[in-house]
Amino acid sequence: MSVLVFIETSEGKAKKSSLEALCYAKALGTVTAIVLGPADAEALGALGKYGASNVLHAADPKLALGTIQAYASVITKAMADENAEVLVLANSSLATPVAAKVAIKTGASFASNVVELPDTSAGFKVKRSIYTGKAFCWQELKNAKKVIAIKKNAAEVKEGAGSATVTPYNVALTEADFNTKTLSTEKATGDVLLPEAEIVVSGGRGMKGPEHWGILEELAKTLGAATGCSKPVSDMHWRPHHEHVGQTGVKVAPQLYIAIGISGAIQHLAGVNSSKCIVVINKDAEAPFFKAADYGIVGDAFEVVPQLTAALKAAL
Repeated sequence: MSVLVFIETSEGKAKKSSLEALCYAKALGTVTAIVLGPADAEALGALGKYGASNVLHAADPKLALGTIQAYASVITKAMADENAEVLVLANSSLATPVAAKVAIKTGASFASNVVELPDTSAGFKVKRSIYTGKAFCWQELKNAKKVIAIKKNAAEVKEGAGSATVTPYNVALTEADFNTKTLSTEKATGDVLLPEAEIVVSGGRGMKGPEHWGILEELAKTLGAATGCSKPVSDMHWRPHHEHVGQTGVKVAPQLYIAIGISGAIQHLAGVNSSKCIVVINKDAEAPFFKAADYGIVGDAFEVVPQLTAALKAAL
């Protein structure tokens, strides 16, 4: 089976979620990766360690803007040129709408939030996460071509040996490919970006104000974690909007999610319930979040968090 994988990049290097997609695709057949916009040449070749035999690099500077229509046009052509039966990409704010457009252009079956390798014993069925992670369903992809967007952390990143052949890929783009215009962009900041984080330290109104966030930042720094917050916190401008975790914010799926001073409203839980392990710290023993937690600490965050950070520094 011929598989094409769309690789999203940040600062010229592949995002972890895209490496997950690449490792997932490796189990399906022969893999070609495609990278759009400026990218680090060494990083492109290194994609071979994760399963790509060839990397198509469309380096047109206009593709650095992340225009969905343009991305869909390039990937559609690449699928045809490579005779790819399957397109695999990460489920993300950029890749998922691109995937939907490619599916329309190619007449492909499309499934998002896929969490396992397909079952091909009788047709081509994929397992999907639905209802914000509260349930799963099996979806059969019946068309000859298939587009699969995998959920973050659904595939393990396994680094092997070797390097991929990098091939320049030129596509004639038209004005219609850029019929939307980006007026401004606001990039998330921080040592570890929330969507890619393995560990997230998140705070809520129980932190009582933005001036108290230092203890959370110190804990996050100790763990090499990203920082997040609940919606009320971002609404009150205690923290930037890009740190808002929840149904209407960033949906995360880290290995470890630490919720501090967050009650656990259903909208917040919808954004974190794919986390592998949830730890809740709250002085209210009746906080709803404890019902979803793997581990809980009932106590004052201003006492518990500094002690936890000190213990971690001593152990790490």
